[in-house]
Amino acid sequence: MIMNSKMFLGRLLTAVVGGLIAVSIFIYLERNESSELESLSSPELNLTNFANVGTKLVDLSFAAESSVRSVVHVKTQYGAQAPGSFYDFFFGGGRSYHSQPTMGAGSGVIISDDGYIVTNNHVVKQSDKIEVVLHDKRVFNAKLIGQDVSTDLALLKIEGEEFPEMEIGKSDDLKLGEWVLAVGNPFNLTSTVTAGIISAKSRNIGIMGGRMSIESFLQTDAAVNPGNSGGALVNSKGQLIGINTAIESRTGSYSGYSFAIPESIFKKIISDLREYGEVQRAFLGVTIKSVDAELADKLNLKSVSGVYIDGVNKNGAADMAGIRKGDVIIEIDNNITKTSSELQERISQYAPGDKINILVKRRGKKKHFDLTLRNMIGGTQLIKDNQIQLLGAKFQKISKKDMRTQGIPYGIRVSKLVDGKLKSAGIKEGYIIVNINNKPITNEDDIRKALSEIEDEGVFISGIYPNGTHKYYAFSLAED
Repeated sequence: MIMNSKMFLGRLLTAVVGGLIAVSIFIYLERNESSELESLSSPELNLTNFANVGTKLVDLSFAAESSVRSVVHVKTQYGAQAPGSFYDFFFGGGRSYHSQPTMGAGSGVIISDDGYIVTNNHVVKQSDKIEVVLHDKRVFNAKLIGQDVSTDLALLKIEGEEFPEMEIGKSDDLKLGEWVLAVGNPFNLTSTVTAGIISAKSRNIGIMGGRMSIESFLQTDAAVNPGNSGGALVNSKGQLIGINTAIESRTGSYSGYSFAIPESIFKKIISDLREYGEVQRAFLGVTIKSVDAELADKLNLKSVSGVYIDGVNKNGAADMAGIRKGDVIIEIDNNITKTSSELQERISQYAPGDKINILVKRRGKKKHFDLTLRNMIGGTQLIKDNQIQLLGAKFQKISKKDMRTQGIPYGIRVSKLVDGKLKSAGIKEGYIIVNINNKPITNEDDIRKALSEIEDEGVFISGIYPNGTHKYYAFSLAED
């Protein structure tokens, strides 16, 4: 009997302890589930978790405040023949003429503390006077150091020191979706800052014109309007990574996309203009086009990528290296090159005489070629005044007596000819050049300026021979 009681009590105690354990586990699970449900339904907690995964707003205030100090207002004055409006540059149109001086405006960026300023060529071309207004309202007269039609860039200089220069960044480091600022003077609203992201890189929109033009724009959705031209595209560190140049619009004002010349292009162009007064441009000596789906299928390419060689200039850099028509360029110096605009951007960073390696696909096989880039006239040396040298002539001023005798108001004589564009066009020694593309010519500087403003390589010369015969000549500055 006693034994049975002990057994009963032991079993009872075991049951009670087991029940308590079961209840405890149930309560624990109930509370844990309730906590999880609460976390899922709590808006405040969701927002906190969302923020913790790295979604933070980019603070652009430092970049904005530092960059506006280096962006200037460029004001230009034109004589009787004024250029068209900024709308003409963006969307085409005729040129207007005025009997009174006409004013224009744009932007520029100080890139050195001794007063060098980069801007767009279309902001200052054909101007008679250039005035620069700094962020602190100081006003300076600016000198045009050089200009490059092919990239729409120009370099100005103001006298002084300790100007607020902008640090230059690396456009190659930019990523799609990265925040940028556009800084300039739209509609004469000075020191205006707008924000956006990098929408695309290496964009070719076909606005430059001319066979030698280089287009590989940074595309952004930062608001840019007429007057922003020549201003700064700035990264979140406040570094200059592009020069705002154009907009895509059907109205004449910003409607979603703007385009800037990247640092990878403007840095060398501006350096050349500063050192030589003009660009030391390197040439591959080929005609090219981007590979599209149809061409990729025709060539049995595995991907729609690369640059197709449509033609090779005899004795050019590519020809001498062994590159042939039908080859597809896929890399330049180990940098993948997918489009013709990317190729132009990469080659623009080199000078004549530089050696590069090109990887091509030829009938399905990859081949490497080492080549030496050449200048406009086929050599490898750097050239000063290369466009005048391209003409192949020496020039001589003419006297007032000669002007009266010939019945001309101005002109410059071709005193000596060597192999070059003038001789090839049929011009003889003694010929007096009066106009180049309807620009009056009185000295070699006028020739330089007229040639620098040619946008399609077409040159039209009018003049007179000593016997009174008027003759007209036309030729192209492009490579033969």
